[in-house]
Amino acid sequence: MSSRLPPAALSLKQFLQRQKVLAVYRNMFRTIRQVPDEADRKYLRDWAREEFKRNKNATNQDVIRMMISQASNHLEELQKSLALAKS
Repeated sequence: MSSRLPPAALSLKQFLQRQKVLAVYRNMFRTIRQVPDEADRKYLRDWAREEFKRNKNATNQDVIRMMISQASNHLEELQKSLALAKS
């Protein structure tokens, strides 16, 4: 009896990691939209897009986990900077 899943189907771990990556990506771009200066916004958008694109073919679970952690830290720093700039 063969599996009904296509050969390229993600495992549960891979699926969950993919969801985390997508959540960080979305939050990054939502936060970047709050940057007041247009030139800074463009720079940050291009930087974030390029970073995610450059690492999109990573398959090692530990490396992906580390990159998610780094992206989350960058996002947190950006959010703190924006909060300080508003106050």
